[in-house]
Amino acid sequence: MLKPILTIAGSDCSGGAGIQADLKTITALGAYGMSAVTAITAQNTQTISEIMEIPAKTLKNQLTTIISDIYPSAVKIGMICSLEQVQVIADILNNLECPIVLDPVIKATNNSAVLSKQLAVRASSELLFHLADVITPNIPEAEFFTEQKIKSIEDMEQAAEKLSKKYNTSILLKGGHLFECATDVLYDKNGNIKHFESRWIRNKNSHGSGCTLSSAIAVFLAEGFSLDESIHKAKKYITYAFFEKLSIGHGIGPLCHNYYIDERLLNEKILKL
Repeated sequence: MLKPILTIAGSDCSGGAGIQADLKTITALGAYGMSAVTAITAQNTQTISEIMEIPAKTLKNQLTTIISDIYPSAVKIGMICSLEQVQVIADILNNLECPIVLDPVIKATNNSAVLSKQLAVRASSELLFHLADVITPNIPEAEFFTEQKIKSIEDMEQAAEKLSKKYNTSILLKGGHLFECATDVLYDKNGNIKHFESRWIRNKNSHGSGCTLSSAIAVFLAEGFSLDESIHKAKKYITYAFFEKLSIGHGIGPLCHNYYIDERLLNEKILKL
């Protein structure tokens, strides 16, 4: 039976990030994707020209309607626009019993726009962080929350520990913003630290990589894997998605979420229908 995974995030009409990237990842990994939209954006690989926030009342209606019929096996949280949205999400998640992965989105990959207002970001840290099983900030996001510069693996370890102890949850600090570094640092809520290393792939097309990784972790947690195992499997998935070096658009393009679909196998299945 497919595990239903709920993503709460903004929409990316270019298909590379946000709920589109989440749903592609969830589907590619063999789960069933559901979404509650926090914002509609007009964007492509080069820029974001408009962000329209979804009213908190509508977001609440999306969430309650979904959950009343299809109970999620895991939840992934991405872009949140307002304090009111944060409060709605916190109220609902307080009553859910499933793994929660929170990716604290602040800026777009190409830095063309600030996606989440600082008030919403601060409110998320106060109302949502402690509800999450793991939080997956990149280095600029971790610098924002810790108010300290991160320039090395040692700095990453210290920042992850600081955030984990402050919010009583596990922190997976992604190292992609360090020069040619594909090492992520996990500091779990039990005080254990672990490095997740993978091959560095020279590929500028990283649009939606944070969305993709956090969604993949949610899928594997829903399937019953430990946090360590889920991160390891998610890292493997995203590494190969990078390795395909998909080139779409004229800016920072998306990953190849469906890289491993075997066309020959698919054709064989179609012929049997």
